[in-house]
Amino acid sequence: MDTESTHSGYSYSSRSGRSNRHGERSRERHKASSSKDSRSERSVVINPPDTPSQDSPVHNGEPLPGEPTPAADQGDEAQDDNWGETTTAVTGTSELSVSQEEVVGLGKQIQDRTRDFRRYLPLAVGSCVGLLVVATPLVFLLLPPVVWPDRLQTCGAACEGLFLSISFKLLILLVAIWALFLRPGRACLPRVCVYRAFLTTLTLLLTMSYWLFYGVRILDAQDEDYHGIVQFAVSLVDSQLFVHYLAVVLLELRHLRPCYSVCVIRSTDGETRHYNIGQLSIQRAALSILEYYYRDFPLHNPAVLSAAKNRSAKHLAGLKVYNVDAPGSTAAAQPSNGNQSRAMVAAATKRKDNAHTELYYEEADYERRVRKRRARLVVAVEEAFTHVRRMKKEDENAAPSDIMDVREAALAIFPSMARALQKYLRTTRRQNCHSMESIQKHLAFCLVNNMSPKAFLEVYLAPGPTLQYGPERWMADQWTLVSEASVTSGIKEGSEFLLRCLDFNLAVTIKGIPYIRLTEEFIDPKSHKFILLLQSETSV
Repeated sequence: MDTESTHSGYSYSSRSGRSNRHGERSRERHKASSSKDSRSERSVVINPPDTPSQDSPVHNGEPLPGEPTPAADQGDEAQDDNWGETTTAVTGTSELSVSQEEVVGLGKQIQDRTRDFRRYLPLAVGSCVGLLVVATPLVFLLLPPVVWPDRLQTCGAACEGLFLSISFKLLILLVAIWALFLRPGRACLPRVCVYRAFLTTLTLLLTMSYWLFYGVRILDAQDEDYHGIVQFAVSLVDSQLFVHYLAVVLLELRHLRPCYSVCVIRSTDGETRHYNIGQLSIQRAALSILEYYYRDFPLHNPAVLSAAKNRSAKHLAGLKVYNVDAPGSTAAAQPSNGNQSRAMVAAATKRKDNAHTELYYEEADYERRVRKRRARLVVAVEEAFTHVRRMKKEDENAAPSDIMDVREAALAIFPSMARALQKYLRTTRRQNCHSMESIQKHLAFCLVNNMSPKAFLEVYLAPGPTLQYGPERWMADQWTLVSEASVTSGIKEGSEFLLRCLDFNLAVTIKGIPYIRLTEEFIDPKSHKFILLLQSETSV
């Protein structure tokens, strides 16, 4: 059997198929001789260090890692029988090695650059198209006086009136382009908006068509009728205004009429909201739903969900499973272990039947503790605000140098309510939603605007919408749209898609608003009149 070894500056490996059985030296010698004969039958080409070949490549006078060398072949013959115990493996690290963290960081840098590029690309394209649209009529008017001024006819009163008309139209067009197309993007969508691409293409085609006509009929012929050239520029501006009107209809007015009812469900806690939207593509509908989500949905709190998981894990903690057929268990012990396992399963089943009772008492105890913490918090906040009002009345008669700043007043009364507020937030598992700095800032805001203690506590007693908190508390800043249909296609009845983020998903189901048939029924005013007859014997 062949015995090969490889040695280089990076690694040393050895393989052998000899047997170490004592008393069989002759058999080992026979194997060694047969391996030498088999090695002698193979053709070996040895190249000098300056002329590497494909069979034995050499780099800088040394063999590459993983290639056999003559010294290694001689070392095979000199190996002893205890090669597995005396072999030393020398390893090293290449200078060109790259860690996994560096690869992840490089990917993040490329992703950030691509994200910024995709964010500002529509704005750059809109700016270039807007400059082209505004500059083209001006170039049409300025080229004839510059290229052939001697051959142009004089511009009369009607021509000068067109100058005034085109000036105001260009000003209106410039403001309209700025208001509609040069707005900062709200989000980075996965695909290009179809209507925006269509309008940009239509604008470019219109402008290039006017340029071709202008170059062939006016520039080449050097038309002398300057009044006609001005009218040609005015017609271009009118066409651009109509294109802008079409953009307003497609981009701003088409989706205002509600056509579909959207059901949005958060996957973790089942929070559900319903919205009405108009004719939109899937990606634009997803963007609208995310805007509604940050405004209407309460903040996602993983601590509340982890409490439910811990409760279910505690119920399953009493269930133990034993391997009765494990090796080493005697035949006498197996029946007893089986009976014990069946008893444990029966006890766990009985405990599972009583799980609803335990859950009822746990929720009742939790509500009791929340009410207790809330009462203590309300009392502490009311006492702090009462102290502030009393000090405010005393400061009216004090010297200006002794008056305390609002920020200092908030820092002064915050310790009196901090413990009660901290315990309440811990009990309701919302301590990660509010930092000490944000609480102090909100307290100073309430003191400046002379708010009541109830107005101060409203933020902490009930979970507010996601936008109420800072971006670091949102738990979702990048979303993935999962849809079977193309995201540029329009939504329709029965469409479903998923909005996925790091911690949870938003499942979206679309249903069409039914066609409403409303009829009218006329009621004669005389048909519902009545007469009250009173008897003379009554007490009335």
